[in-house]
Amino acid sequence: MRKRIGSYPRVRVAGNGRGVVAQAGGLLLVETARQSGLDTAISAALAPWRKPRTVHDPGKILLDVALTVALGGDCLADVAMLRAEPTAFGPVASDPTVSRLIDTLAGAGPRALAAIRRARAEVRQQVWRLAGHNAPDKSGEMVVDIDGVLVLAHSDKQDATATWKKTFGHHPLFAFVDHGHEGSGEPVAGLLRPGNAGSNTAADHIEAARLALAQLPKTYRRGRRTLIRTDSGGGTHEFLNWLTARGRWLSYSVGMVVTDAIHQAVLKVPVSAWTPAVEPDGEIRDGAWVAELAGDCLKDWPKGIRLIVRKERPHPGAQLRITDADGMRITCFATDTADRPIAELELRHRQRARAEDRIRAARDTGLRNLPLHQTAQNRIWLEIVQIALDLLAWMPMLALTGQARRWEPKRLRLRLFSAAAQLVTTGRRRILRLASMITIRRVTAKRVSEESPE
Repeated sequence: MRKRIGSYPRVRVAGNGRGVVAQAGGLLLVETARQSGLDTAISAALAPWRKPRTVHDPGKILLDVALTVALGGDCLADVAMLRAEPTAFGPVASDPTVSRLIDTLAGAGPRALAAIRRARAEVRQQVWRLAGHNAPDKSGEMVVDIDGVLVLAHSDKQDATATWKKTFGHHPLFAFVDHGHEGSGEPVAGLLRPGNAGSNTAADHIEAARLALAQLPKTYRRGRRTLIRTDSGGGTHEFLNWLTARGRWLSYSVGMVVTDAIHQAVLKVPVSAWTPAVEPDGEIRDGAWVAELAGDCLKDWPKGIRLIVRKERPHPGAQLRITDADGMRITCFATDTADRPIAELELRHRQRARAEDRIRAARDTGLRNLPLHQTAQNRIWLEIVQIALDLLAWMPMLALTGQARRWEPKRLRLRLFSAAAQLVTTGRRRILRLASMITIRRVTAKRVSEESPE
């Protein structure tokens, strides 16, 4: 008879447990909201929409939904996750009450959106102050990435239309503050648009940039440069003119479409003018070079613009485009930064790819679909998603170190938020007893060491 190895232990299950709290790790987010003042700020912002003699505070309701989304929920009804744990999350409104609040705020339109955004901007300044050296402006330059994201719709919702990828849904435009390679990022703007909205609509990029700049604390912007990065969707005359007119404290690094004029200019660049591209560690990247273009390519563009082109050997099997040259993949971007080498500027622009990580995290945090029918309702949902992403970015800034600061929402939920605990009351105090902290430290240290590069 073969001996069984690695079988699961036999456990009897009973339903009479007491003092057990599920999602106990979610109290990290609750404490983040409390320490940052987000709970009181949202409550004050939504005070005009609180009816007399109501039991539930509108700010608490909205924050409960945001906590639910941060913990993995993707619709209003998922707030039942918190309602099942009143000892940990307090009284939670019923589903009809939550729906009525969303309808009320949607009916208020821009007033409600502006109130929520002001509260987030106020709290952001407090969080960055508490974060100290972990604040995203520690290098003296804040980076804001603007990018679009397609959100599919599986039913006939307002403003859901065919998209440029021949899918059906919406095409929001987001802006994120980049925390650098040591952290993640936080949303500072979310603009809901129909599915057929253009990728290079200058008016939408200007509006997203305005919303993003309004979220940045003024005390942290004084004396620092704010860099706006976009892909080629932002490479329009109107958007670059708007950025240039903002003054010397605002700069840009914007992808550009390789036009025929740029293509011809690339062919004329002498071999000696190409500089090897570099990696974040300073190493030279094999098979990639950068050069700066001049001449007719810059005609009619804002004063001070620099057009930097990159050529690289394509990956094996990659199909070249008509704009590529001499068997090399060609891309280019524009910037107004004048005092740095082009290889360094190209690396800075290439790091815009971290915005794709932020979009992936947003998809995992309530942006997989827009659950409501009306556009005004989904605009409120988009603000809820941003509050949830704020909490998921602020908590690691304030409470985690090392590789854990870079954990994305799925990993945070699996390793931290889903932890269960025992709630005991003694001496008029409630204590939440997690597993032995020594065990947690050992497991976390092991996981971090496994993720660290050799």
